[in-house]
Amino acid sequence: MNMDLSKGSKKFKSTISYSASSEINCPRSLEEKTSSIVSLTSYSTLNTEKVKAENQNEDYSNNINLITVDFKWKNITDVNLKLRYAKIFSNITSKYIFDRLENETKYYSGDLLKVMVYGKWHNIPRKQVAFGDDCLSYKFSGISLPSKPWQSCPIIYELKKCVEQVTAESFNFVLVNRYKDGEDHMGEHRDDEKDLEPIAPIASLSFGQVREFIFRHMDSRGKNKKLNIPRKTIELESGSLLLMDYPTNKFWYHSLPVRKKALGVRINLTFRKMIK
Repeated sequence: MNMDLSKGSKKFKSTISYSASSEINCPRSLEEKTSSIVSLTSYSTLNTEKVKAENQNEDYSNNINLITVDFKWKNITDVNLKLRYAKIFSNITSKYIFDRLENETKYYSGDLLKVMVYGKWHNIPRKQVAFGDDCLSYKFSGISLPSKPWQSCPIIYELKKCVEQVTAESFNFVLVNRYKDGEDHMGEHRDDEKDLEPIAPIASLSFGQVREFIFRHMDSRGKNKKLNIPRKTIELESGSLLLMDYPTNKFWYHSLPVRKKALGVRINLTFRKMIK
């Protein structure tokens, strides 16, 4: 893996505090430092007395330590590969977000959890749901996945705004996948659907279990491969953001393989820009 940590990489310092607000505020641009506010009124580390005090409009914010997160983009490059990776949330904030995603996200069921492969329908080895702008859907592998309104799941909408601020990009669709353990996986593929804006980046946000994410160049696969380009393996940490910039998705396949030793739940949100 080629990691470019030169002076050209962008470095952030995000101070995260906790208050009665439910909003998550993230850096508004690639070069800005700011404070992020996350509500912990329902988080397990707050004791009963503090919760009661907040209900009585008493301010305990000074008693909760500020969490400072320093992160720096890692540029991962190769032939037609352009990735940016950073852990943008602290461990405690990642756990808080993970818990909210577990409690608030309602996944699809039935036929919306099936895909067609070689003319046969198969159940996908994970749960999934989509959110997006009005009337947007995502067509892949023989299905059309409709999107729920952003406002129907507040934590999803807050994360959308956060990713847009950090990346200085706009997104109108997100696919949420839940992997119950290392047996759940995603096969090797490219996101080459016609509904996707071809030159827009795809932003992948991960929470929960650390999992390996693997990239392979299209000409370095199979028995008749034309090139000998090594695959790239990235460990996606909880609270990390991976940006797949153009033309990565045109030339590289990606997958989340089975890892039997991965026992925990992983939730991944891939933000995309769809053509309306």
